[in-house]
Amino acid sequence: MAGREAVGARPSGGPALTTGPAPTTPLRHNAGVTAPSPVELDEPESESEPNEHTALDNPWVTLVWNDPVNLMSYVSYVFRAYFGHSKDKADRLMLQVHQEGRAVVSTGGREEMERDVEAMHGYGLWATCQKADA
Repeated sequence: MAGREAVGARPSGGPALTTGPAPTTPLRHNAGVTAPSPVELDEPESESEPNEHTALDNPWVTLVWNDPVNLMSYVSYVFRAYFGHSKDKADRLMLQVHQEGRAVVSTGGREEMERDVEAMHGYGLWATCQKADA
């Protein structure tokens, strides 16, 4: 059989192309299923300034907790390096952590606060996030 190739073999002589068994269940189409049409909503009327935040804008906070491991100077450094706080504000927050056991170091949306918590963990600090009113 010199001039004939096996069924399913590649012309280049490479491995044979095989296909799996045919699917036993037929493909389904979403015939008759409809989705709701998009609806345009008016902007809610607000009496506050456009740049003023409401409670719904920033419902989460990042808390840094006191720990027996990190030096106070290091905690202050982290607040300056990561959050961009001034030395005075970073020192105030560090003292609050040291004296009261915790301090709110940032406020914002949940995902942003989760990123801040992960960053604090990366620096070796104990941190959590929670709803601002909790």
